Amino acid sequence: MGNNITVQLVSTPGCTHCEEVRKVLHEVKPQYPGMEIKELDATNPDGLELVTKHGILASPGVIINNELFATGGINKGDLIKKLDSLKD
Repeated sequence: MGNNITVQLVSTPGCTHCEEVRKVLHEVKPQYPGMEIKELDATNPDGLELVTKHGILASPGVIINNELFATGGINKGDLIKKLDSLKD
């Protein structure tokens, strides 16, 4: 079963929304054992590349399996729906 889900959190230093999203991601992680969370700083080259590629205008950017899911924060219910759709 392919439970490989990659979540990239593109954050900026001192961002309160980034902290909230990070907390939610770690809360739901136990339900998705195949989920990998990668955090990138938007001010570093790798993070900046994702900001440009996905047109992220607000921190944080949440990219799930190379597809922009949300910017500026997330709705936990919507996140769970998205992750559930990728589980099978």
